Amino acid sequence: MKAETLVADAACERADVFLAEKLGVTRSNAKKILDEGNAVRGGKPLKASAGIAEGDEIEVTIPDPVSMDAKPEDIPLDIIYQDESLAVINKPQGMTVHAGSGNYEGTLVNALLYRLDSLSGINGVIRPGIVHRIDKNTSGLLVVAKNDAAHVALARQIEDKTCHRTYLALLEGIVKEDKGTITTYIGRSEKDRTRMAVVDESKGKIAITDFEVLKRYEAGFTLCRFDLHTGRTHQIRVHAKYMGHPVVGDDVYGYKKQKFHLQGQLLHAWRLELVHPVTGEKMSFEAPLPDYFKEVLDKLK
Repeated sequence: MKAETLVADAACERADVFLAEKLGVTRSNAKKILDEGNAVRGGKPLKASAGIAEGDEIEVTIPDPVSMDAKPEDIPLDIIYQDESLAVINKPQGMTVHAGSGNYEGTLVNALLYRLDSLSGINGVIRPGIVHRIDKNTSGLLVVAKNDAAHVALARQIEDKTCHRTYLALLEGIVKEDKGTITTYIGRSEKDRTRMAVVDESKGKIAITDFEVLKRYEAGFTLCRFDLHTGRTHQIRVHAKYMGHPVVGDDVYGYKKQKFHLQGQLLHAWRLELVHPVTGEKMSFEAPLPDYFKEVLDKLK
């Protein structure tokens, strides 16, 4: 544990913003320090939303860092394909890809370390083998590198857009256009730094998504196919919201209340196409929609 006293040289509307700037950490990490009672003013714990006045003295106790070395865990895993260079995994909804703040167990990496005989080390002990990610509450396919040479080759394919990723999503409302391309810039939301948003060019990175309507339902929903040209964080979810048709079940970018009692968004990484990093063979994989997704579609019929 490390203790220090911070003095406010100017007023600040929120304590979490003040701590983030003073400690050089993210706002979410600052909020965690506050929520755990590790920041005190005048003998009383501070709330994240508390205002800070000029001259305030804040006593902060910073917990020791937690070791994030991933450990093997006997977690069931749907391995679609594997060889000496790579593995293709059908990740279930609710599983985080790798360790993050407050989440060190039960991840895909923990399962990979137990199930596979090797993983690339380019991303270190936290993210071994991870070439690209999909969100915790998104299901479907992703490729994992089993050695560094494969990792470099696969990462280059994603960067060069020769690795194709296709998603299926159920959207709120009726999408009028049969198909189209969404091109925006995506960056951190200024209102909530844990979320992404469509932003000005100077504040984000270009994001390009193709969409095609597969079926419109009279109940007021649309099944769409999405093809990624770029891989920004939450790209499809942000672009769906930008279209005015958020993904069903998405309580971050969509509606808080929805009728299907889901555990996450109806977004599935359905198809993955890549070139094998050693043989040069073109490979294509598909993962069927999970049961909870199909059950919703059956109800709409």
